[in-house]
Amino acid sequence: MKKIADDTKKDNLRCPYGENPCEFLNEIMRLRSEVDSLTELVRTDALTGLYNFRFFKETIALEMERTRRGTQPLSMILLDVDYFKKFNDKWGHDIGNHALIHISNLIKIAIRKLDFGCRFGGEEFVVLLPNTDLRQAVSVANRLREMIETEPLEITGHNSIHITASLGVDEFTSRNSETAEAFIQRVDAWLYKAKGQGRNKVVHPSLLTTTKIDSVTQDEKNALFGAVDNSQ
Repeated sequence: MKKIADDTKKDNLRCPYGENPCEFLNEIMRLRSEVDSLTELVRTDALTGLYNFRFFKETIALEMERTRRGTQPLSMILLDVDYFKKFNDKWGHDIGNHALIHISNLIKIAIRKLDFGCRFGGEEFVVLLPNTDLRQAVSVANRLREMIETEPLEITGHNSIHITASLGVDEFTSRNSETAEAFIQRVDAWLYKAKGQGRNKVVHPSLLTTTKIDSVTQDEKNALFGAVDNSQ
C-alpha cells in the first residue's frame, strides 16, 4: 500500500528538465520518505512501539474537542503494571523492558484500529477509545486485564513469568466541561482505587448510573414532536 502511495506521489511530480529518470525527483521522494520516518519516530515510543506521551497529550485534546461538538463519548483506560519495581529488582531491567514490550503487544491486540494505545510513562499505559461509552470501555479493560494475567512473558532460559496489571476506566461526554488534565486525574483516581483494592483489577464508575448519550426520554420526545392525543 505504501509503495502505491509513493508511486502516486511521484506521478504527480514532474522533472523540471524533462529527464527520465530524474535525479531531482528521486531526491525529493527520498527526502519525503525521511520526513515520514522522522514524523513516526517523534510520535512513537522507542521501546514499545506504542504512541508516546507527547502524542497522547496532543490527541486527547483533539478527541475531547471532537466529543464536545458531537454526541459520541470518549473513554480512557489507564493501566499500571503491578509491583513493577519489585519485578525489576527480581528479574533485572532488561527483562523488565521485555515485560513492557509484551504488555504493549497485548494492548495492540486488544484495541481497535481507531483507538490510541500510548505509553504514559514508566510502567504506565493509557488507551483512548473514541466513540466508546463507559460500558464498552470497561469490557475492553477487562479483556486486556485477563490477557495480561493469562498470557505470561516467555523468555528463553527462564520459566514463564506471570504479570498482572491494575486498570482505571472512565468516560468523557459532551456534557463534561473539564480539562484534559482533570479527565486524566479522574481516570487516575480509579486506577489508584484498583491498586488499593488488591491490584489486578479494573475499577470504574458504576455502570448502573450511566445512560446512553443518544437516549431520549418520553418527555423529551413529547417536547420535540408533541404528544399524540389518542382520545380523539
